[in-house]
Amino acid sequence: MKNTTMMAALALATSLTPVCALAQVHHEEAPGTTADTTFSVGTIVVTARGMAGSSANVLTSVDVLGGDVAQGSDVDNVWELVGRMPGVQVTDFNQGTTSGKFSLRGFNGEGTINAVKLLVDGIPSNSNDGNMPWIDMMFPLNVAGIEVVRGTSDPRFGLHAIGGSANIITRSGGNYVDARGSIGSYETYEGQVAVGIERGRLSQNYMVGYRDGEGYRDHGNFDRLSLSGRWGLNLTEEVRLGAIARYYKGNAEEPGYLTFADSRRDPQMTNAYNATDADAREMQQYGLTADVTFSPALDWSSTFYLNRLHDDRYVKFSAGASQQRRLTIEDHYGAMTALHWHGGMAGVPLMLEAGGDVQWQDNQSLRWLSVARVPTSQTRNQQYDLTVGGAYVQAIIEPADWLRITPAYRIDWVDGTFANRLNSTGAPINDYGSIDQPKLSVAVLPLAGLTLYGNWGKTYQIGLASGAYLIPPRLVDLDPSINEGWELGAKYEVGDAVQARVAWWQQTASGEIARKLNDPLGDFENVGATRRKGLDVQASLSPVQGLSLWGALAWQKAVITVPPAATPQYLGNRIDHTPEWLWSGGVEVQPVGGLTLLFAGRGASKYDLTSANAEGRWGGMTAFDVTALYALTEHLDLGLAVKNITSAYYEYVWWDGAQTLHSPADGRNVTLSLRARY
Repeated sequence: MKNTTMMAALALATSLTPVCALAQVHHEEAPGTTADTTFSVGTIVVTARGMAGSSANVLTSVDVLGGDVAQGSDVDNVWELVGRMPGVQVTDFNQGTTSGKFSLRGFNGEGTINAVKLLVDGIPSNSNDGNMPWIDMMFPLNVAGIEVVRGTSDPRFGLHAIGGSANIITRSGGNYVDARGSIGSYETYEGQVAVGIERGRLSQNYMVGYRDGEGYRDHGNFDRLSLSGRWGLNLTEEVRLGAIARYYKGNAEEPGYLTFADSRRDPQMTNAYNATDADAREMQQYGLTADVTFSPALDWSSTFYLNRLHDDRYVKFSAGASQQRRLTIEDHYGAMTALHWHGGMAGVPLMLEAGGDVQWQDNQSLRWLSVARVPTSQTRNQQYDLTVGGAYVQAIIEPADWLRITPAYRIDWVDGTFANRLNSTGAPINDYGSIDQPKLSVAVLPLAGLTLYGNWGKTYQIGLASGAYLIPPRLVDLDPSINEGWELGAKYEVGDAVQARVAWWQQTASGEIARKLNDPLGDFENVGATRRKGLDVQASLSPVQGLSLWGALAWQKAVITVPPAATPQYLGNRIDHTPEWLWSGGVEVQPVGGLTLLFAGRGASKYDLTSANAEGRWGGMTAFDVTALYALTEHLDLGLAVKNITSAYYEYVWWDGAQTLHSPADGRNVTLSLRARY
């Protein structure tokens, strides 16, 4: 049994600590615009990179996590931070580098349908299949803020932005040295150092992060190293250049999935047949940015980037299956640009923005059957190129002080080729044509602090990996699945004392498809037409200094409205791995000077395992965390965190076609940390 008495680091973000209301995500609004649909968690530092491409021009439900919450966190992976934002679902696989992911708006995190566009400092960071491996490069101490944009009305992004987007912003500018070390349960050690140097027109930001541990489960050892640098140069007050470079290397054993009986008998065990399962992941990310302010009313912003992924995984899912070697190699490079103007016409405040992006992908997916990491036969050798480009236009019209109208239009195009090197065959991309996505948002401001808003729009889904290509026996080009969604919401805020938002939303898909994760070809299956709808309620209250309370409740329902012809009995069935209820809440109190105490809880209801809804409902969870932070000096903080304080059992569950397979989550764990800031 592993040592569960060792201690681990405080994470201010074991709670949701709402403090203020603007994000370090370039929230500079044009004169006259006052609509606010953003719900903030933590103290947000405002930095100005420009108005072009800003989320401030989007009227939908937006959530922002502050850098103060992120930087004090004790988490295994940064995607857990996103899961602390209201109404976000977290799927914790707990399988080495395949650790987990977040999802929203009734989409699950299974990896079959990936519906969130991930960006890091504005750089697209999804793999070809829509997963989020590049989020592994992030360590909490370097996070300045996280912004989640929900729904279908944001025109800035196309590919993968089915249900929304998330942007992780790292620290930039300033002069500081920030170091944090922690030691915790399961022999976990972590060290992070972030440095900022700003002299004249040049700013430099550097980060080194390392994490090592044995994991809660047996055969769960891991180590992660991340290096990053960010540079900014103001050529003039109007011209700003930037560069970003990141490198990551991680190694992890995989404890595997347990049968129901074993998961209840000994949740920390591993199977003998998983003894050689492991993964080695290496990633790089590079970016160049340019921002030009032509005048107080005209702003231009561009980003150029390169992402590299090399993932080598050995995995065996059950006793009756063969071990597989899965090798993924991907190079993605692209460019994004936006031109923003605001002024007036005939006395009416007006904003116009035009932008676009293009991404080129060179992907390889190789698989073998193997025994104890010795490949025995190759089952997949695919190479596929994918090019996705899009353009958008958007306007913001304010015919009255209390009314804001935001029409937008986006068009995407897709191209590429596929090669199966096992049998020397190839295939073209499906002829998706031009993918049109009209959008419209309206905000009404009836009184101070209150914003009523509504939006409507379309996004799209295409096949991913081999599913994007016209591979025999398919003879007819597939259409994209069009997602059409709307939202009605209200946001109310009274200074820092009260913040509340409620939103009712719905999203439908014309013909949803899901990847077959264990299919030798990497093919897809037709889910059918679907409908997702839900209600999000969230609020925070600071009645007196030193006391904050917050809570969020999300109800969502995802069903099949037109099933595939082969399974008409699925009509009305629930979409798998989508809980109907998500909740979170907590209290922060400062009883004496220098001491902060936090108590937080989170939970989710059970979900189905397949579209058949025939394997029972699993995965419900409730967990509570307690953290304490004490300021020893002005520059030195001591932290103590106890996560899952009741040691509640919860798990991730899936169906392998014959039985349920279970991955238990961590039990109670304790962390001690020390942070020095200068």
